[in-house]
Amino acid sequence: MLQIRNLSFSVDSQGQEKEILRDISLEIPDGKLFVITGPNGGGKSTLAKLIAGIEKPTSGQILFNGTDITDMSITDRAKMGIAFAFQQPVRFKGIQVADLIRLAAGKELTISEACAYLSQVGLCAKDYIHREVNASLSGGELKRIEIASVLARKSLLTLFDEPEAGIDLWSFNNLIEVFRAQREEISDRSILIISHQERILNIADEIVVLENGSLKQKGDKEKVLPGLIGTPSAVANCQGIRSK
Repeated sequence: MLQIRNLSFSVDSQGQEKEILRDISLEIPDGKLFVITGPNGGGKSTLAKLIAGIEKPTSGQILFNGTDITDMSITDRAKMGIAFAFQQPVRFKGIQVADLIRLAAGKELTISEACAYLSQVGLCAKDYIHREVNASLSGGELKRIEIASVLARKSLLTLFDEPEAGIDLWSFNNLIEVFRAQREEISDRSILIISHQERILNIADEIVVLENGSLKQKGDKEKVLPGLIGTPSAVANCQGIRSK
């Protein structure tokens, strides 16, 4: 279980303190798929980075399975079972896709086993398994390879920061199916997705709405989603996903 207690985060902006998150308290139990949504600039990605350890809170506490991880490094959090998928995946010149998936799994995998993860995200394994994770790959390809590596890791808590960003419609449809499948397999794990997309919100167990750095709403999908549908400031539609 992830527990967030009175979490706040501020940055220095031209000599003045700018508050990004204010007094956020939240619990994410095991076996749940949570989606955090809300207007742009509401603090969603910042919260994900605080959980992952990329940023440090100004005040408050983060606990994971009863352990205070507030001051832990990204590496130590990863060892505890927290994985983070970036909005813009990192490129690794000189590292092949097969190596990246093996590193994520933390063990030796056969080519067949590594290919199985690529197949889950809709990539033809034989075309990608020996390619480098570099600029030759498109944004959508990188996104799916990153998700394949996250699946291989089998983390206790997986964070996805706007996984739909920069991908085409086919990739987006496939992404939804990946999350649906994961949703059926997470009895002892949790998934937290930052997203505006209605179709991702629709597969959530619970939805959290952040606005202006504060927790505006939290509850079951059936309770929260109807109030968000048709509200442009809270939920974007699929127009941002290319149709090609």
